[in-house]
Amino acid sequence: QVQLVESGGGLVQAGGSLRLSCTASGRTFSNYLMAWFRQAPGKEREFVAAISSSGALIFYTDSVKGRFTISRDNAKNVVYLQMNSLKPEDTAVYYCAAAPRPDVGVLRTTRGYDYWGQGTQVTVSS
Repeated sequence: QVQLVESGGGLVQAGGSLRLSCTASGRTFSNYLMAWFRQAPGKEREFVAAISSSGALIFYTDSVKGRFTISRDNAKNVVYLQMNSLKPEDTAVYYCAAAPRPDVGVLRTTRGYDYWGQGTQVTVSS
């Protein structure tokens, strides 16, 4: 069993930055594909970014490329999402997710992940 706890959300003005953190329990964190998803009010949960167990492979949704950076520290069991040049449309609850058995075919969907955090709110004002 893996527990994921997100932190770092908050209220920021458009153009500002935030860094989200997701701390995982368990000794096998370094084996998991990790990802960030987000869900805005009235919308489905959507993929934001993912990073392979070693950090060698990284994936982003098009709307955040060049603005967001996903990274991980396997020694600390933490995955990060650095968010720059934030826009009001980035407002959402951001969730961390873990995939013990990664499948590239579904890594951009919620079906690809077995464990989820409780989410952290990010609000970007215009």
